Amino acid sequence: MMESLTLKHVDAKHPHLWLLIDKLDEELLQRYPAEDIFGLDREDPRLDQSVFVVAYDGDRPVGCGGIRPLDAESTELKRFFVERDYRKRGAAGRMLAFLEERARERNFASVKLETGPEQPESLHFYKKHGYAEIDRYGEYIGSEASICFEKRLADGPAQSAQAPAG
Repeated sequence: MMESLTLKHVDAKHPHLWLLIDKLDEELLQRYPAEDIFGLDREDPRLDQSVFVVAYDGDRPVGCGGIRPLDAESTELKRFFVERDYRKRGAAGRMLAFLEERARERNFASVKLETGPEQPESLHFYKKHGYAEIDRYGEYIGSEASICFEKRLADGPAQSAQAPAG
């Protein structure tokens, strides 16, 4: 666990957010063809209803993520990324908990997300944090490079879904 890590709620235009999103896109392009990457449009009007977080080690931005409304029930985890040197040190878990809490505050019943088979570390991370694989939804229907997950949110911040052992 990183004691020096701080999380900051940022708006959709924050330069550190886009610096990290650009790094995520570079990494994804090393794993997937461009047509299989579902990016984030900087002009998407839904960004105004989205919540973004940037994780900092001191002044250095090292991770980011966001939630974007899908429908009345669900929000979607987007552009979730941690710099390679900061992985497996607790940053992702803290950012995920922060965003799930923001989703609960906004009365969403679940968080959905899309990842892919070329990111085994992501698949493991989401399963470990209580996400279950679901059918592809929305823009991911028909995308062989997409694996979708969902976590049902408990009613209160004190409760958290436990993933089955194994």
